[in-house]
Amino acid sequence: MRQIIALGGGGFSMEPENPLLDEYILRQSGKENPKICYIPTATGDSDICIKWFYDFFENQKCQPSHLSLFKPPTRDIEGFILDKDIIYVGGGNTKNLLALWKEWGLDKILRKAWGQGIVLAGISAGSICWFEEGVTDSYGDKLEPLTCLGFLKGSNCPHYDGEAERRPAYHELLASDKIKPGIAADDGVAIHFIEEEVSRIVSSRPNARAYKVYYDKEVKEIELKTEYLGS
Repeated sequence: MRQIIALGGGGFSMEPENPLLDEYILRQSGKENPKICYIPTATGDSDICIKWFYDFFENQKCQPSHLSLFKPPTRDIEGFILDKDIIYVGGGNTKNLLALWKEWGLDKILRKAWGQGIVLAGISAGSICWFEEGVTDSYGDKLEPLTCLGFLKGSNCPHYDGEAERRPAYHELLASDKIKPGIAADDGVAIHFIEEEVSRIVSSRPNARAYKVYYDKEVKEIELKTEYLGS
């Protein structure tokens, strides 16, 4: 079963006191003590982001590790990745992430991992990367479309409610036919895909939502059923 969990925002790097989304990700492997690997390429292997990952996951029932492309833990990156149960990609600069992954062949390794049933997850850049296209701030001063890996059809816009410019930028790109229709996620929302189809949408915040967004004479949003994971 191929699974991707795309976070619009939240998780250990944004909500360190709210474990709901990360606990959800851990459960999807079906393992009692899953091996979870963090890929922090998009931040240039930021030490603080790596620390945040271990601060959370070392206190969970799992086996955490991380993959650095700046200081690789092994020459056999494929073997390292395919030994894991969950791959968790961090946020940051999506364009740089894609460039480095392709140079190292990690894009192909991750597709193989996905096909073998390893859960792929990620936040922001780690969400956008799995789609055909995404709304990114990788270029610096404004939001633009970016061609991504294409594991999932359509486009993706994270931080839909968390960054004021995200929603209008996505609408403008759709209206000008610069990006494919797709799915937007508020901070605190995780969209769980099974076999390329949305299976479930969950949130760590009571009012956070996901939306199908497309253009048909005007930009249209359809609010999608989102399940709050809290009590």
